[in-house]
Amino acid sequence: MLENCGAVRYGDFTLTSGKKSKYYVDIKMASTRPEILKVIAKKMADFVDEDKIAGMELGAVPIATALSLETGLPYIMVRKKTKSHGTSGRLEGGLKEGETVVIVEDVTTTGGSSIETVELLREEGAKVDKVLVVVDREEGAAEALAKIGVELVSLVSAYDLLN
Repeated sequence: MLENCGAVRYGDFTLTSGKKSKYYVDIKMASTRPEILKVIAKKMADFVDEDKIAGMELGAVPIATALSLETGLPYIMVRKKTKSHGTSGRLEGGLKEGETVVIVEDVTTTGGSSIETVELLREEGAKVDKVLVVVDREEGAAEALAKIGVELVSLVSAYDLLN
């Protein structure tokens, strides 16, 4: 489905991590298509047993929303930066001390944004030990997350996607 909707592209790309790549996975091409987003949510729901779902803007928010609808669990939107107005917070959706939260991601490479999200949620009192991702590029995210006690569960690996 990812290939058919144009989410996988080949060429020369610079990733969020700063790494160079010969392929790019644009999950937004998939998550803006309801039939694909529904499949992603259904597959991810099999791995959810937490109190809440969290996703960082922009790419993970539609996935978190769809997973919330699929599971009936509330979700938290995580801002990349503190907003300068209103409550000035980075979390939207509410979080109580001790709640368990599963983080969803569109694509992981080194795990940098996942780790940032884990740390932010933990600082706010959440228990986080799992990240669900649509595509793991298999470039260190699983290992980096394991170092902070978090399991990475991917629906598709780079190996699966490219072979």
